[in-house]
Formats: sequence, C-alpha cells, structure tokens
Amino acid sequence: MWIHVLVFFTTFFIMEFMAWFTHKYVMHGFLWSLHADHHKKDHDSWFERNDAFFIFYAIVSITCFYTWSIGSFELGISIGLGILAYGITYFLVHDIFIHQRFKIFRNADNKYARAVRRAHKMHHKHIGKEHGECFGMLIVPFKFYKN
Repeated sequence: MWIHVLVFFTTFFIMEFMAWFTHKYVMHGFLWSLHADHHKKDHDSWFERNDAFFIFYAIVSITCFYTWSIGSFELGISIGLGILAYGITYFLVHDIFIHQRFKIFRNADNKYARAVRRAHKMHHKHIGKEHGECFGMLIVPFKFYKN
C-alpha cells in the first residue's frame, strides 16, 4: 500500500518536470504549430490547438490504468493516478486560475498565487517560440515571489 502512495506522489512530482520539458522542447520546438495559438492574445474560439497536448498524457495515464486492470503492471494504477492528478491540477492552475477560462479562483491572492501568475505572464511576454522563460507550472523561480 505504501509503495502505491510513494509512486503516486513521485509520479505527480515527475510530471512537473515532464510538463517543463515538453513545454520547452516540444511545444516551443517541433510542435510550435500546435502551441502558437496559445501565445496569441485573440483566439478564434474557446478551444485552442494547444489543448491537444493533454491527449498524449491522457493516453499514457489510460495505458497505465489498463495494464493495471489486466494484472500485468501492479504500479500502473499509482502511476496512472499520479498523471491524472497532475492533469487535473494543471487544468485548475493553468486554464482556470491563470487564464480564467472559467471565472473562478479570481480572488486568490497570496504570495504563491501572485508568483505563479507573474511567472506565467513573463512566459507569455514572448509571442514567438524563441527566448521563452518559465516553462513549468507549479515550481516558480524565486524572483517571482518578490512584491
């Protein structure tokens, strides 16, 4: 039981690195064509091509659940849930809290919340795929905590 808890939390924290890596080297790299609309101020619709990126991690998570369900990979449930939990967190923090796709969490005002918003704002300061910064989501550089 404890191994599942450990694997769940380890997976969740590894996903922050994976989000950073994917964002920096894939989204701002060879798949910029899918991510570019996310850096535009005006969107044609509520959905962005950028939203397609969640499908990759959803497939990985579902595969983990499946391998666990057929008995071939016991830790598949823990890894799948860790990826799912990070995906939910990403949606809540990035899409709802930062980009306000739904008008909730608008009044969150603490040092960490301000730092997350500042870091993301600095990321979006760059319209093109080059010269970006702050590719992660939950781990924010210390310089953005300053008032």
